[in-house]
Amino acid sequence: MKRSNYITRTGWDRLDKELKYLWKEERPLITKSVSEAAAQGDRSENAEYIYGKRRLREIDRRVRFLVKRTEDLTIVYYDPKQEGKVYFGAWVSLINEDDKEVIYRVVGPDEWDVKKGEISLDSPMARALIGKRVDDEVVVQTPEGERVFDIIKIWYK
Repeated sequence: MKRSNYITRTGWDRLDKELKYLWKEERPLITKSVSEAAAQGDRSENAEYIYGKRRLREIDRRVRFLVKRTEDLTIVYYDPKQEGKVYFGAWVSLINEDDKEVIYRVVGPDEWDVKKGEISLDSPMARALIGKRVDDEVVVQTPEGERVFDIIKIWYK
């Protein structure tokens, strides 16, 4: 399944910060330590050299991914026309079948974090929520079966 190319400003800033950190801070440090380790002679048994080279490959791979991914992303800003309906960036308060409240925010696939209540726009829950209003019933297919939620509040920060 293709990932959506939407991201919040906060998510974009987080990716940009990671990219800058890897490229401008961590990579130069690791490059320097690899050079110093290489100068010690035999590289085949030099753990610092071997680890450093591996870490450089990881950094380079992540940097390539972040550069390519950020080129494809579109930052979505809040629009007052969204009020009253669930769209990208919305916080949604729901009541489940057990009368327990759950709160989610619909964000891009590059920034979701379940611990923070952020769910990907591509998730079944977010797809079921998009376009809904307060008091609408939402039916979501989960691995455990169908779940029903009622929307009690929608807001944008």
